[in-house]
Amino acid sequence: MKILVTGGAGFIGSNFIRLIFSKHPDYKVINLDKLTYAGNLDNLKDIEPNPNYRFVQGDICDEDVVDKVMDKVDAVVNFAAESHVDRSIGGPGDFIHTDVFGTYVLLEAARQHGVGRYLQISTDEVYGSINEGSFTETDILEPSSPYSASKAGGDMQVMAYHTTFGLPTLITRSSNNFGPYQYPEKLIPLFATNAMENLDLPLYGAGTNVRDWIYVTDNCDAIDIVLHQGEVGQVYNIGGGNERDNINITKKILEILGKPESLVRQVADRLGHDLRYSIDCSKVRALGWKPKYDFDEALKETVDWYVNNRWWWEKIKSGEFEEYYRDMYEKK
Repeated sequence: MKILVTGGAGFIGSNFIRLIFSKHPDYKVINLDKLTYAGNLDNLKDIEPNPNYRFVQGDICDEDVVDKVMDKVDAVVNFAAESHVDRSIGGPGDFIHTDVFGTYVLLEAARQHGVGRYLQISTDEVYGSINEGSFTETDILEPSSPYSASKAGGDMQVMAYHTTFGLPTLITRSSNNFGPYQYPEKLIPLFATNAMENLDLPLYGAGTNVRDWIYVTDNCDAIDIVLHQGEVGQVYNIGGGNERDNINITKKILEILGKPESLVRQVADRLGHDLRYSIDCSKVRALGWKPKYDFDEALKETVDWYVNNRWWWEKIKSGEFEEYYRDMYEKK
């Protein structure tokens, strides 16, 4: 099988490519990535020598580039997205352009080339917040941020292309991922690396917002199963069943690193901050998938990875990164 993976130099995308070659060593993978701030070829240094792997730098919004890489592709897995809520609040336009228009460009090229499977990687954030119970795949989408709204817009395009043109599409909506190679603007890598340097951990509000956490390898395994076994035209929720509030995660990170809780600094809450995400994953479990990683063990392994791979994140968290986040939190 020949797979086009878009956004494959990012966190989940790079972990997915690594998993594909582990489970399907004879597959061919084309990685199309624009290499924006969160795209990092260091994520795939161990994959680069593989003769079945090819990297192409390009934008999913560029119709000519997409048309060329889509040639003779059996499947498309679209990870490419602007994906950070804070950044979407400061600049929604980039999110609409990439997550909605870029998805359209991919769908249209997939239709023209007769691609056999198109899998859109989405997020549980499209459902919005829920106080009790869990969202199922048929629940109404009520996104709260420009980011989640842009992802919901992409999902609607995917569904429309299946209904109107018969394109064999699939959608996965996963909960909060964590693991190696996650860009250090997200909670776990940001707090782990800040704590290692004895810097403040800027916690929104009282830290009572609840998320379901899934280790990235578990998510990638589920995506692979949906790609091969999922019913076209369907949506599959993927969650780890590990609901934790942010203050709980924060304290666990500090405990693993042996750092004091005095490093925690409460900052003004995020605009439109959803209180709780929770998704029902019985549909993907019916395909034979279930999480393999224990949350506490995977969290420790993740923090240890950042401890042992300072080379990877120190150059990211220098200069522009630190300036951006210092300014952002000082304004709150």
